[in-house]
Amino acid sequence: MVTSRVNPENRERPGAWKRLSRFGGDRGRYAMLARSLLAASAGGLLYWASPPRDLWWLAPVALAVFTLVVRGRRGRAGFGYGFVLGLAYMLPLLGWLLDFLGGQFGPWPWLGVGLVEALFLGLAGAGMARAGRLPLAPVWQSAVFVAAELLRSALPFGGFPWGRLAFTQTGGALLPLASIGGTALVGFGVALTGTALAELVRGLTRLVRAGRNSAGGAERAGPLRGLAVPVAGTLLPVVLGLAVTPTLGTAAESGTARVAVVQGNAPNVGLDLLYRDRQLYANHVRAARELVADVEAGRVARPDFVVLPEQVGSWGAERRDPALRDVVERLGVPVIVGGLATDSAGRLSNRIVRWGPGEGASEEYVKQHLVPFAEKIPLRSVAGAVSPFVRRFDRDMVAGDDPGVLSAGPARLGVGICYDVAYDDVFRGAARSGANLFAVPTNNAWYGRSEMSYQQLAMSRLRAVEHGRSMLVAATSGVSAVVRPDGSVARRTDLFTADTIVDEVPLRSSTTPATSIGEYVTWAVAALGVLAMVLSTLRGRRARRGG
Repeated sequence: MVTSRVNPENRERPGAWKRLSRFGGDRGRYAMLARSLLAASAGGLLYWASPPRDLWWLAPVALAVFTLVVRGRRGRAGFGYGFVLGLAYMLPLLGWLLDFLGGQFGPWPWLGVGLVEALFLGLAGAGMARAGRLPLAPVWQSAVFVAAELLRSALPFGGFPWGRLAFTQTGGALLPLASIGGTALVGFGVALTGTALAELVRGLTRLVRAGRNSAGGAERAGPLRGLAVPVAGTLLPVVLGLAVTPTLGTAAESGTARVAVVQGNAPNVGLDLLYRDRQLYANHVRAARELVADVEAGRVARPDFVVLPEQVGSWGAERRDPALRDVVERLGVPVIVGGLATDSAGRLSNRIVRWGPGEGASEEYVKQHLVPFAEKIPLRSVAGAVSPFVRRFDRDMVAGDDPGVLSAGPARLGVGICYDVAYDDVFRGAARSGANLFAVPTNNAWYGRSEMSYQQLAMSRLRAVEHGRSMLVAATSGVSAVVRPDGSVARRTDLFTADTIVDEVPLRSSTTPATSIGEYVTWAVAALGVLAMVLSTLRGRRARRGG
């Protein structure tokens, strides 16, 4: 017969183990709360690293804080902390959705998009937690984070690339990396600097503890040797970015072009802009006519071509526009203008049309990446609850497939429309097709005086560096700008102000490594992230068998 033995101390205090267990549980909950607060603070740092603030260095710090949060955690916990990071980052970053839709639909569209994007950052957190157990953990964790960014740039409904790490770096030392490997390499550089910094902090902490426990040098040698990889990972992206900086060419290799960017302004009425097409058109035709008058009076030098924003015109298949044609004939130079257009089959699209003297409308570009629930409407039967575009357009727009390269005086003008600039393929395709100058007509008047226009300008600056081309940003209500090939802003306008920029810009024919191999760098980083998940899974299985 087996008899149980009871510790006399426990017999006298029957609730001791229960109280101890409760204390341990409380401590665990406090630790989880502390980690959640740190994850939220990391998301807040990422937001403050974003435009219009020029605090690029906060992004690696945010990644360092988050890496410490998920270090040693299970994948499920990493997902939760990543989700918290995502909410703290995405909700304030996308605050312009409240300016856009909040008055009519309340906070639900803003919350919905923020939640979906936070889920992808949750996946990043889960992957980073698992990859943190691998040798050279910072490399694997960085690849996982960028792979999650690439995934949310494709899914769902064509993805939403807003808020990628690369778009926080337009004023920083890591921006030149865009000319080598595009957004994927810049994002990987940010993540590697941050994750390696976290390992460096842990290594220094161990070194300090070893020094307190022993005065001998032998005990410190191990931790000291272990700092080499974190130091290298922290410094290498910054050093490489600084080394690449002198290679960012700005010289006029194919001459120059005098350009005019017309911002006719728009009313700050949010969603009501849906039904102000005529006012947008009238404002920009008037501004273009003022430019004509200034040129004819000799107050402004005649430009080689003119760029007007997105959504100025509205044309049928015959492309008739007497007022715009009059402007073109008086100026005697091409005018590049965006608008809604139908083709001979009646299909609606968002286009850029080149109007030339003596020929009218000729070359066109059709927007490649359509905005979900606006230009294309999934789940149309229920989307009316969150999108006013269901009532405005009875059918989806069609997307284009071909790169946009238009003849504009001495320039071969590579174009994208608004949302296109967030995606890697549009301007890469234009550069490969011979564009020596870029332009992105856009309409940001929907979003009031929010940060949205500045966030989009940052993307334009990155594209300029990525392909070594000047970028012309033509916005209805601002911010319009002339961006140099090194990402610097030469000229810009204010929000909700009618203005015209006339400037001389370099035309460049050379290509950057990113133009040639940028997509392969993207695939390589994504593959590295997937490999990290495979290796961490195999490692976990071996550990369970060994146990």
